[in-house]
Amino acid sequence: MKILIENGHIIDPSQGVDGTGDILIENGKRKEIHIQSKEQGPPTPPFPSRGEGRGGGESLSSEPRTINAKGLFVMPGLIDMHTHLREPGFEYKETIKTGTRAAVKGGFTTVCCMPNTYPVNDNASVTEFIIRKAAQEGSCTVLPIGAITKGQKGKELAEIGTMRKEGCIGFSDDGQPVMNSLIMRRALEYSKAFNVPIISHCEDLTLSEGRVMNEGLLSVTLGLTGIPAEVETIMVYRDISLTALTGGRLHIAHVSTEGSVNLIRDAKKKGINVTAETCPHYFSITENAVKGYNSNAKVNPPLRTVRDIEAIKEGLRDGTVDVISTDHAPHHVDEKLREFDMAPFGISGLETALSLSLKLVQEGILSLNQLVKKMALNPARILRLDKGTLKVGADADVVIVDQNKEFKVEAERFASKGKNTPFEGWVLRGMPILTICKGRVYE
Repeated sequence: MKILIENGHIIDPSQGVDGTGDILIENGKRKEIHIQSKEQGPPTPPFPSRGEGRGGGESLSSEPRTINAKGLFVMPGLIDMHTHLREPGFEYKETIKTGTRAAVKGGFTTVCCMPNTYPVNDNASVTEFIIRKAAQEGSCTVLPIGAITKGQKGKELAEIGTMRKEGCIGFSDDGQPVMNSLIMRRALEYSKAFNVPIISHCEDLTLSEGRVMNEGLLSVTLGLTGIPAEVETIMVYRDISLTALTGGRLHIAHVSTEGSVNLIRDAKKKGINVTAETCPHYFSITENAVKGYNSNAKVNPPLRTVRDIEAIKEGLRDGTVDVISTDHAPHHVDEKLREFDMAPFGISGLETALSLSLKLVQEGILSLNQLVKKMALNPARILRLDKGTLKVGADADVVIVDQNKEFKVEAERFASKGKNTPFEGWVLRGMPILTICKGRVYE
């Protein structure tokens, strides 16, 4: 199948492209790309018009499907480094099928699924199941993240070598921290040997276990147990120190505090091999979203303060924070309707992430080019993927975005099974209107 995207504003930081042009897709790959700069006047059509054929007279049946992208942005398909697809084991929350449908609806063409399934993805057989199921039912590319430790219990390293061979592109005990520093040291040594990142969930359980929201005046007012910012920063400091010791590859997940941003910035200045991500809810809403005991705003790490939000925005602006991921964590509605203390942590984020992140562009914190780096190119580079680019020959992963289109967040219309969002009723400006994954079109 051929697809011709015409007259779109193409943004591709991997090639330094920022201008109007056309893209031809054939057999799931980008075949040609043509950029017309503003100074050159009206573009000369780079591809034959309808009826002209190509190179020796192709029939009309071989004509490409034409997509007019005038006034729209054409970007590499987004990559989410941090997704919970829940399958196997928790299919009542989400499946690979429903989760990847939500992904393409949100502009993501690649998602990396965390290992806290049942059974845990701590061995090659579970990894193989995920890859096979994704090939059968997935709407986008699914790349598994393997567990660092067996059962995510933090006591013994999992089968990192065999999982890497089977297809895991990183390792994490996300949802649980690796509290044992020796185990974490060994994991970072493996990361160097296998050239994969260790994705760290930075949480000191001795300070946070059983607690449910950010520690502060609001938690006291609501009578809820608080999680201090130091829960995160203590472990960020430890893992940066271990990375300096081992020369391993560390990626810090879901950064939520000013202190963490400062530590990561200092580590990068020292040349330590660390990258970091944050999520839209950590730069969009504060702990105030919990008022009224709103369990849809219960997330781990917890929503923090205005000061933390400003620090995260600055970290995104200056490059300290490399990636915007979703930490998409769907739950069944009945679970989130429990008392706040009993409700699980998590937000369903795949279908609102790009629109919330576009607010950073609207506020002048990031350019659109920088945003594409955070959501496509940088994740690809960290994970050593040949994605996040519109280069000729690469997979035809493309998202077309209307930066001015407004919509109201209505969880019941989510493709995800998870309807747990604190953004219900928000009116957002800017959204993906069409996603192409390996040449398949999703509208």
